Amino acid sequence: MVAAAALVVSSPAPTAAESNGGLRIMPLGDSITAGVNVPGGYRTSLWRRAAADHRKDDFVGSRFNGPIALGDHDHEGHPGWRIDGIDARAAVWTRAARPRTVLLHIGTNDMLRNHDVRRAPARLSTLIGRLTAAAPGADVFVSDLVPIGNRAAEARAKTFNAAVPGVVRKWVQRGRHVHFVAMHSALRRQDLPDGVHPSAGGYAKMAARWYAKLRTGPWI
Repeated sequence: MVAAAALVVSSPAPTAAESNGGLRIMPLGDSITAGVNVPGGYRTSLWRRAAADHRKDDFVGSRFNGPIALGDHDHEGHPGWRIDGIDARAAVWTRAARPRTVLLHIGTNDMLRNHDVRRAPARLSTLIGRLTAAAPGADVFVSDLVPIGNRAAEARAKTFNAAVPGVVRKWVQRGRHVHFVAMHSALRRQDLPDGVHPSAGGYAKMAARWYAKLRTGPWI
């Protein structure tokens, strides 16, 4: 267990958000983005990778958590939220945060709750449209879902994941700056101790997959 003194866990974000003047990145999603069980989630390892490459990034969002080792605690991860909940607030958050890059991992709660799974890709598409309209100059990186321990939910997630690249292609064809990131293949069931949220090692694998895509362009 991590000592409480090593953590910064206040949320929502303080009045003056952290910033180092770097590229504005909005991590967007549910509890996996927030970092449930491992405060900071993938954001800590992603921050460290960028810093090791002498890149400056500025995480942005209305929420705030993570260890002291994470240089910027701002994010837009909302535990328990489905795609439609994120979509309802996405334009407001995006206009406030003014991101240059958005990292989107969302849909796990839709799969766990078996919430209208058939139309989940359409909901994701609507959300992407909302994000790209609110921040037309931003690049939006959309990942498929990490594995889920529950067998039925994982089967639903695999069906959803198979549709995600096509959803992304649709927006690329419309001239939007959207990119697909294959995240499911980066983790294994043993990387998710509770069957939903990654371990520290699992989050590090997520960060590696995000960073491998981000470092190919001016997005981090």
